[in-house]
Amino acid sequence: MADQADVRRIALALPNTSEAEDHFAFSVLNKGKPKGFVWAWNERVEPKQPKVPSTTVVAVRVADQDEKAALLASDDEKFFTEPHYNGFPAVLVRLPLIGLDELQELIVDAWYCQAPKSLIQDWERREA
Repeated sequence: MADQADVRRIALALPNTSEAEDHFAFSVLNKGKPKGFVWAWNERVEPKQPKVPSTTVVAVRVADQDEKAALLASDDEKFFTEPHYNGFPAVLVRLPLIGLDELQELIVDAWYCQAPKSLIQDWERREA
């Protein structure tokens, strides 16, 4: 069972990653701009009221629509989507249902989607 503290620990262990100051979201610098790769899902708790950040669900960037479809098909309890994310390469993940190893793999893969190639190569050399 994972939580936001696990997301934070995994995300901030990746190079050039920062946490947003005003909400639960993580990005990596690419060409001087922050590129988000994991963030809190905003859910509508009350009808006709603003959405609020979830503490138990995160959106995680994926490589493409095929990867998104594969994750959604693999476990519809753990992974889901909503109309807001139609056509966008990200899945929603229920943190209480995911193991730490799988969460780490998802977040690292999400970071790969947004990080510059040179940073990925440098990191891979250090990890080898």
